[in-house]
Amino acid sequence: MSIDEQEPEYTDNEPGAVAGSSAEPQTSASADHSHSGSIPVVSPPTGTLSVERLAIKALEARLLGGERTLRRREVAAAAGVSLLSARKLWRALGFPNFGDQDVAFTEGDLAALSTILDLVRAGKLTEEAAISVTRAIGQMTDRMVVWQVEALIEDMVVQQGIPDPVARKRLVSELPNLVDAMEEILVYSWRRQMNAGVQRLAVRAEAGLQASEAGREGDEDDAPLPLARAVGFADLVSYTSLSRRMNEKTLAQLVQRFENKCAEIISIGGGRLVKTVGDEVLYIAETPAAGAEISLALSQAFTEDEILPEARVAMVWGRILSRLGDIYGPTVNLAARLTALAEPGTVLVDAMTAAALGQDERFVFEPQTAENVRGFGEILPVRLSRGLGRGLVLD
Repeated sequence: MSIDEQEPEYTDNEPGAVAGSSAEPQTSASADHSHSGSIPVVSPPTGTLSVERLAIKALEARLLGGERTLRRREVAAAAGVSLLSARKLWRALGFPNFGDQDVAFTEGDLAALSTILDLVRAGKLTEEAAISVTRAIGQMTDRMVVWQVEALIEDMVVQQGIPDPVARKRLVSELPNLVDAMEEILVYSWRRQMNAGVQRLAVRAEAGLQASEAGREGDEDDAPLPLARAVGFADLVSYTSLSRRMNEKTLAQLVQRFENKCAEIISIGGGRLVKTVGDEVLYIAETPAAGAEISLALSQAFTEDEILPEARVAMVWGRILSRLGDIYGPTVNLAARLTALAEPGTVLVDAMTAAALGQDERFVFEPQTAENVRGFGEILPVRLSRGLGRGLVLD
């Protein structure tokens, strides 16, 4: 549907509107997962508002940039777009379900919607691209806010010696002192990350594609994919059994230590942490050598860590598809399969990745027994070890 295409106008109670089945997602009202626009509209109790409630109301006005004065149809009409098209963008941002009579939106919401629509109308973005970009912002900021809130609460529990429920309430009064600084850092970080992304795209992409041709016939499964990257996985050994023996606090500390160490090493090595899932991290680098250095540094770091268990690590050089902040393709799948084959404290690569690293004296290669790998047939794993040089300098 075009961004300006009109739709039949139904209210929530008119024929044609299915009760409880609006296209808008039903978002949890939990304070731990709230973000801009996702605080439900709740009528205040009769009588004097509590101090806590007044603090929440004041914080909301500051975060949203003003009072909620608009209904959803008023916002859509003022932006010159159908309600259906407006809802597409609100869904992409992760907004909850609001009814026709809910006074849920601010002038800031109208301005944001208009900004997105102006990009589409000017031909700078297609509607599909606008929704995708908007969804990226909504999902990433949602996860970021949850992470930040939990980090602040945990710090208050430890530093102030108060229970978790008390810290959650007290955070409302602490946040006004932090909001401006956190917003400034967010914008700064976005600009730096965007610049880094442009540099990867414009400066090093072609060199990576040329390097990915080494040792290939051109008919490999990943040949049609656009990006050449070193793809690596690091997987903690015995995480499941360890987690069963830990209380909530100890487990949280272990996971945080794991993620922090991974993020630090991958960043120093010039790679990008794609995602973490429990006891596993997925990362990429732009050259085979950078991927190898990161992989060896991760393996060594976990082996030497007094708290974390050892890790299985694997890395494959090949082509990938990057979409929605994630990566896809046979290269990713092969790296995951090799990780499962690696012994604790070791790094595995495939034969083609070993060939791509060539005669680099920083690395030593030890072919292993051929393995029949699901989806790939017979694969020759190669153990990667440190050769000459210091490797990544982490301090």
